[in-house]
Amino acid sequence: MSDQAIVEIMTQALLTAAKISAPILVTAVVVGVVMGLIQSVTQVQEQALAFVPKFLAVGAVIALSGSWMLAQMVALAEQLLVLAGDLAK
Repeated sequence: MSDQAIVEIMTQALLTAAKISAPILVTAVVVGVVMGLIQSVTQVQEQALAFVPKFLAVGAVIALSGSWMLAQMVALAEQLLVLAGDLAK
C-alpha cells in the first residue's frame, strides 16, 4: 500500500466524518445561540432552558437525517472493502 493510498483513505474518512457530524453540530450551535439570546433578553439564567431545546433539536436532526448518515457510512465502508480487495491481488 502506497503512502498516497493511505492519505486518500484518511482523507475520505475525515470528510465523511465531517459530513455526518455537520448537521448535528450546526443545529446545536444555532439552537444554543438562539437560546442564549433569549436568556440574555429575558435575563433568565437557567441551564435547563438551554439544554432541553438543544437536546430536542439534535434528536430531531438525527431522526430526520439518520438514514442519510447511515448511507454515507455504508458507502465509505464499501469503498474501504473494495480497496482492501485490491490490496489482496
